[in-house]
Amino acid sequence: MLIREQLERRERQGLRDYAVFSDASRGRPVPEPEDDYRMVFQRDRDRILHTKAFRRLKRKTQVFLAPQGDHYRTRLTHTLEVAQIARTVARALFLNEDLTEAIAMGHDLGHTPFGHAGERALNQLFSPGFDHAEQSLRVVDKLEWRSGGRGLNLSYEVRNGIRYHSAGKALLWGEEASGPETLEALVVSVCDAIAYINHDIDDALRARAIAPDDLPREALSALGHGASSRIDRMVTGLIKGSADGRIGVLGEVLEPMMILREYLYREVYPSAAINTEISRAENLLRELFAYLIENPCEEILNGDPDDSLERRTVDFVAGMTDDFALRLYAELLMPSHWQR
Repeated sequence: MLIREQLERRERQGLRDYAVFSDASRGRPVPEPEDDYRMVFQRDRDRILHTKAFRRLKRKTQVFLAPQGDHYRTRLTHTLEVAQIARTVARALFLNEDLTEAIAMGHDLGHTPFGHAGERALNQLFSPGFDHAEQSLRVVDKLEWRSGGRGLNLSYEVRNGIRYHSAGKALLWGEEASGPETLEALVVSVCDAIAYINHDIDDALRARAIAPDDLPREALSALGHGASSRIDRMVTGLIKGSADGRIGVLGEVLEPMMILREYLYREVYPSAAINTEISRAENLLRELFAYLIENPCEEILNGDPDDSLERRTVDFVAGMTDDFALRLYAELLMPSHWQR
């Protein structure tokens, strides 16, 4: 018996009936032979990890644009925190950890430079609209390459989790989550919120955009005054609030968790310290996009000829890191010193 088959048998013995089993995956867009050693979702996780898009996340904004401090979160550190939290929850609920981790590792691959500022700019500029979850799926389906050809050829379950990783947050408002088809995808979606609520507060405190006394006292009393205790309380609330094939958060945890989230959207993200730079970033990307439409570079021209010039330009801009966007803008649109 192959090692992969032994691992699949172990899954059958250890996971709940409502978990996704690796040997029952709905398959890949293009069928391919199974690996002797790794199960299907392990391979998906590995393929994502080795992409250029994943490596670029280390230079993409989480909240603070092009941060110079060593300890501010980037999209990469955010992704790793989401994966760690989600694996903890999946293990405690006896769900498929490999599937959970693969979704978490791929969920933000389509994020733009300058975080949601870049997403808003491209959504306004691109006539069909732009959504980072859709772009993440486009990255793994088409824009990344592996030795077998275009796209990573990921399993259906991972692709579904990546595409709908934002939709699962409807659970936090007590609504039905439309889109995610696995419990593992729902876990990642909630853990995405747990991660950013806590690390965005941590980064805002580090940047002195807020002070500790500014945080809602009732939420801190319920969840804890430190990031570690708050994460532990939220994770515990998610695990204890989920049972019998349903994902949820205990009400005594969900309410203060949402208070903190609302505080971030009300007081932190729109704050002068952040909003000024966000407005500049949006303007930068608008100007850069307009220039590239009129003067497409080699990377755009060499894109898929079946895609429109606008679509190829969106892909190029969305894939940029913060630093690359700043350098390219300076190169293309800033005046340079005269040289004889």
